[in-house]
Order: sequence, then C-alpha cells, then structure tokens
Amino acid sequence: MHATLTSKGQITLPKDLRDKLGLTAGDRVEFILEDDHGVRLVARHTPVSRLKGMLPRPQKAISLEEMDRAIREGSQKE
Repeated sequence: MHATLTSKGQITLPKDLRDKLGLTAGDRVEFILEDDHGVRLVARHTPVSRLKGMLPRPQKAISLEEMDRAIREGSQKE
C-alpha cells in the first residue's frame, strides 16, 4: 500500500488499511518511531464513553418543546 504526502504534510490512509484497522472518522492513530528508522502505525479508537463530562451541565433543564422551538428559530435565521 502507498500514500502520498501533501505539501501540508498530510497523508490519506488507503481504504484497505482503514478497513483492516477498523478506522472511522474521528479515530486517532499513533505513529511510533522504531529503532531501525521505520514507523509503526497504531489505531487508537476513541470510545464514546470518553466524551462524558466534556461539556458542563446546563444550569437548568429544558423541555423537548423548548429544544424544538430553539431548533426552529435557529433554522429560520439563515
């Protein structure tokens, strides 16, 4: 498998490799430099449970009707 380095230093992992490693959008990969100047790529899947607690709790709970109203109002601004 081959990949090309862009002028911005980015590569796209070939689909076969992404499929083999089970990688999907948002997954992280780790590059490990080996002693022989080689590189090992390790898939780092992020479980959804790690996202818990990233956002602060709302100051007050809102109802589904309030959420729907906010969505409607937000979509009408465009």
